[in-house]
Amino acid sequence: MSPMLTAATVSILTAAAIYTIAVFSEARSHVLRPWHLALFWLGLVFDTTGTTLMGRIAGGFELNVHGVLGIVAIVLMLVHAGWATTVTVVKREALMRNFHHFSLTVWTLWMVSLVTGLALAFLPMLQG
Repeated sequence: MSPMLTAATVSILTAAAIYTIAVFSEARSHVLRPWHLALFWLGLVFDTTGTTLMGRIAGGFELNVHGVLGIVAIVLMLVHAGWATTVTVVKREALMRNFHHFSLTVWTLWMVSLVTGLALAFLPMLQG
């Protein structure tokens, strides 16, 4: 495995771990806390880094299911982190208690993107 592919893979898997911990701990606690917010941003940074590296390896953006889902997922993660920042600053109790619904939706769509990327990477290996 090339160093760039290793870095991209580690970055994306780190994003998955961080984002999953943040989303499910927030959902379990039913309250958006500042440390959840920090992990949302950190997950976005790792995912963007890994996605950028994967794009370089692939030679650029590909217009396929994974490419479109990947762009949508990163945009949603950015919107999610931005909205989490707003909710944390505003400190409206109802928003902080119900934020986990949005988090779970964004996480689910992000995971679909991750799984399609894994499928595109590993299916050719399984077939050949």
